[in-house]
Amino acid sequence: MRYLDMIVHPEVREVFRKRTKLVQVMREHMNNLELLEVETPILQPVYGGAAARPFVTHHNALDMDLYLRIAPELYLKRLVVGGLEKVFEINRNFRNEGLSTKHNPEFTMLEYYTAYADFEDQIIFIESLFKSVTERVLGSSVVETNDHKYDFSKPFKRLTLIGAVAEKLSVKEEDLRKREVLESLAKKSHLEDYKDLSEGRLLFELFEAEVEESLDQPTFITGYPKEISPLSRISDDDPDFVDRFELFIGGKEIANGFSELNDPEDQADRFKAQVEQKASGDEEAMEYDADYVEALEYGLPPCAGVGIGIDRLVMLLTGAPSIRDVLLFPQLKSKD
Repeated sequence: MRYLDMIVHPEVREVFRKRTKLVQVMREHMNNLELLEVETPILQPVYGGAAARPFVTHHNALDMDLYLRIAPELYLKRLVVGGLEKVFEINRNFRNEGLSTKHNPEFTMLEYYTAYADFEDQIIFIESLFKSVTERVLGSSVVETNDHKYDFSKPFKRLTLIGAVAEKLSVKEEDLRKREVLESLAKKSHLEDYKDLSEGRLLFELFEAEVEESLDQPTFITGYPKEISPLSRISDDDPDFVDRFELFIGGKEIANGFSELNDPEDQADRFKAQVEQKASGDEEAMEYDADYVEALEYGLPPCAGVGIGIDRLVMLLTGAPSIRDVLLFPQLKSKD
């Protein structure tokens, strides 16, 4: 009964005023940098662009199943292929997952793509964007909530994923490339079915279980395993990893970005690997998107994209403990 909540608690109304202001500032920031705002389909014949279970619906006239968008990524990159070299969308996404303080099945993101840029350029872009947002929404680049203080005027900390796991678990980075070491650590961390996971997936699961929530101050984690990043460009320095980052603040993932994979043959192989994972029981693996592979054959220029979780950013700026506190009408369990 959000209407009663706002009547009784004026501070709740203030949270949503700040949310609206944040979205306005983000849009103005993108417009000032001459990114073109676009709209992509919410109903999609093939879902993709993220690791997630979709909601399924049915179109009666065409007698075909469609999926609610889990991410706009593959459509936005099609537009870059078409010559729109700087695009963004403030979009609603839908993922068929559980409820928690960090997750709601319907959520809002800012996603953007810039041709002739790489993930390093996007890291700099995000630091500038977050500084602008906090200064205009809060009147300061310093965020102070719930005994936490974040200064967005300074460059954010950077760690590699393998380096962060090695530091947290007091092991050498080179040892984290050994299957027996990864399995031993996975057992100690009580990871499920770890013997069925690849080395890269094991490393990522260890990061999520042991490191992620400890990343309080703004931190870019770079260098993600190839097998969990099917749309990212392979690193020139190490073929087992990709040019990808995630931004963590307050123990939560706020943004995800990478240099885009633009090789159609490599992309086709990665999609096929995802299909195999799906057949093996991974319900969050992507489908094979033949139309997107064909689009890459026409030529996607070197580019990099980023998705930013607006709901979680509002949580950060307002000190809200749960995502439901920054959504006007969050999904709730039935009273029954």
